[in-house]
Amino acid sequence: MSPLPPLLPVRQRLRAAPLADIEGTVHRQVLASRLRERLRPGARVAITAGSRGIANIDRIIAATVRALRTLGFEPFIVPAMGSHGGGTAEGQVEVLRALGITEERVGAPIRSSMAVVRIGQTPEGMPVHVDRLAWEADGIVVVNRVKKHTDFTGPIESGLLKMIAIGLGKKTQAELIHAYGAEGLRRFIPAVARVVLATGRIVLGLAVLEDGYDQTAAIVAVEPEEMEAVERRLLRRAKAWLPRLPFTTLDLLIVDWMGKDISGTGMDTNVIGRVRIPGERDPRRPRVRLLVVLDLTPASHGNAIGLGLADLTTARLLAKMDRETTYVNGITSGFLERVKIPVVLPDDRTAIETALSRLDPETAANPRVVRLRDTLHLGEFFISPALRAEAEARGLEIVGPPQPVRFSPDGRIEPFEQAFPGLAHRAAVGH
Repeated sequence: MSPLPPLLPVRQRLRAAPLADIEGTVHRQVLASRLRERLRPGARVAITAGSRGIANIDRIIAATVRALRTLGFEPFIVPAMGSHGGGTAEGQVEVLRALGITEERVGAPIRSSMAVVRIGQTPEGMPVHVDRLAWEADGIVVVNRVKKHTDFTGPIESGLLKMIAIGLGKKTQAELIHAYGAEGLRRFIPAVARVVLATGRIVLGLAVLEDGYDQTAAIVAVEPEEMEAVERRLLRRAKAWLPRLPFTTLDLLIVDWMGKDISGTGMDTNVIGRVRIPGERDPRRPRVRLLVVLDLTPASHGNAIGLGLADLTTARLLAKMDRETTYVNGITSGFLERVKIPVVLPDDRTAIETALSRLDPETAANPRVVRLRDTLHLGEFFISPALRAEAEARGLEIVGPPQPVRFSPDGRIEPFEQAFPGLAHRAAVGH
């Protein structure tokens, strides 16, 4: 086995633009919209709530509920997350609960069902479905973060239109679109969303943008007839703010935590440099030779989709994996590589040292190593001394001297928060 070299703590300067007044912004945006023109007093309004770990999503949803009530409407929440939560109504409510979205917290009932209504088809013949409970409301308010997708690149990626097409379409629509692979996502998300928007049932969108530290940076009310054009502009802004690892090549990437609250793919493909979808190009950097992932977040509820992006993992993570939940998500997506189980080692130390042992002797003597808390939080991380010159050239701050990586007697790595001196941005998920 090859031991891990001492690692240096480094800090990366990312775009920081936290929104000072989240609730007030939601209130002003909703009240300034054209909802009064579109709905009568007393109208029943469905608000979408997805499965992603969006910062402050419980506060944003709760503020949306209050704003709609101010306008005289009766809001309720519908889970809009395709096949997530094991593809069951109960499982999707549990996903929302893990995100802090409960009836008590947001002040509105949650109505969950996997039943859908077929409302039409795209010009190419793709059937279009919408959550039955949302469809039976007088209007639908779509809430989602606009960001780069982890599966494909295009003018529309992850945002309001994806929430309409796949989130509101539940497992039925998710399977139909994913059957065409990444190209199907690129082609059918906008096409399906246009059919739904043309019905007039979508009465408003609330687009959320986050800064480099996954803090809420902007909340923008979007009228339905402007949704596609506005989302294109917001996506360009979100991509400019996207945090990345500032290295070209790595011999070993260690990711402490993966999970659905971190990324839809467990680990953000734009960070790890791996997509693993036939026909889709990997990001230009980083090129990672070996990737070890150590644990699965509790908020994932056993969904370990994305595990197949790693080369090695631990018995601890595998024990937390719910295969049924993971496979429902993975099979629906059609990206089966991402749910394959990599090499499983007994503990963190063994997994890391096994990976290092597979490097040639010259590389193993001075490996290029990064240790991340997870792929969502890139403000602070660890690097090996072999990366120091490149890190300094790219403007990273070296926070302290190289320090040995400590393991417990049972081979578990020292928690990231304890190892990093003066950690400024603490992750939301915990040990």
